[in-house]
Amino acid sequence: MYKAETRGISVTVMPRFVEEESSPGESRYFFAYTVEIVNNGSEQVQLRSRHWRIIDGHGACQEVRGAGVVGKQPVLEPGESFSYTSGCPLTTPDGLMAGSYTMATIAGESFEAEIPAFSLDSPHVRRSLH
Repeated sequence: MYKAETRGISVTVMPRFVEEESSPGESRYFFAYTVEIVNNGSEQVQLRSRHWRIIDGHGACQEVRGAGVVGKQPVLEPGESFSYTSGCPLTTPDGLMAGSYTMATIAGESFEAEIPAFSLDSPHVRRSLH
């Protein structure tokens, strides 16, 4: 589990490798991740957009930006939470993801809530110790 908090917005991520959606012989590795966003602050916020940096096992970086998450732009009152699960295909058996959510307060102020960096690890990674 990976966790970050920005201005009272807690973001927790739990990634997992999805063997049944993967085909290592064809360099296809699929990862799912569940995100929980909790408003520990004192004001209502809305998740407006997302920005992801996805880095594969070779160090190649892909950036993804878009409105909301899984087609939603949830509004969170103080104490409320929102969870969703999404996925990420890679051509390498491991990688990293990190990013941020653009949040907006009821007063219209925007800020970036950190998504903690988390590793995508499959059992197909060949590691060597020197």
